[in-house]
Amino acid sequence: MDIVKIAFDDNYNLVILMHWVILIPIVLIAVIGIMHLLKGKYPFLRNVEIDSAEIGIQGHKVKIRPNHTNIEVAYRIWVELNTRKIGIPIDFDHDCIVEVYNSWYQFFGVTRELIKSLPATKIRNDKDTQELIDVSTKILNEGLRPHLTKWQARFRKWYDNACKRPESDDKCPQQVQEEFPDFAELREDMIRINQHLMTYKEKVYELAFGQNS
Repeated sequence: MDIVKIAFDDNYNLVILMHWVILIPIVLIAVIGIMHLLKGKYPFLRNVEIDSAEIGIQGHKVKIRPNHTNIEVAYRIWVELNTRKIGIPIDFDHDCIVEVYNSWYQFFGVTRELIKSLPATKIRNDKDTQELIDVSTKILNEGLRPHLTKWQARFRKWYDNACKRPESDDKCPQQVQEEFPDFAELREDMIRINQHLMTYKEKVYELAFGQNS
């Protein structure tokens, strides 16, 4: 079997014939080279690196390769983050803590349902989507849950009672919430969580849209 055959045709033109076996590695090399070049031109082909420390969870840095499933998941999570108070800086001069907590709680539920809705057969052999789900789950369990468990019920009960006091009649909600006995500690912890969530929003945006937000 001739792998490569070189000859001249009747018009003295040089003709090179290759067996299909040798074309396979040549095509593969060409495809890899094209993909490498496209990564520079099309950011959506790049892996997205998520540093766990930056989003306030335990673990290590993970690299997620964009594919149809995790792009869809990332987009839906980004929409939730971007359309609620959870994904923008908290302004304690104007924002009501109760409303922020409502937004956080709703995001918790929506994200949990999104993760549950993914068919197991769709992600069983998809390591990158598994990584995205793992990070998203940890955001809920290690990021949001501890704060909500510690502060939410306690603050809501205090706030409801504080709003019923006669001396609160002439105060706006923002003024009332500042009288919470541990307001400084609560505020600091909310800012910390908020910053981690905004970083997470940037990462899922990058994964969904292939570019930095």
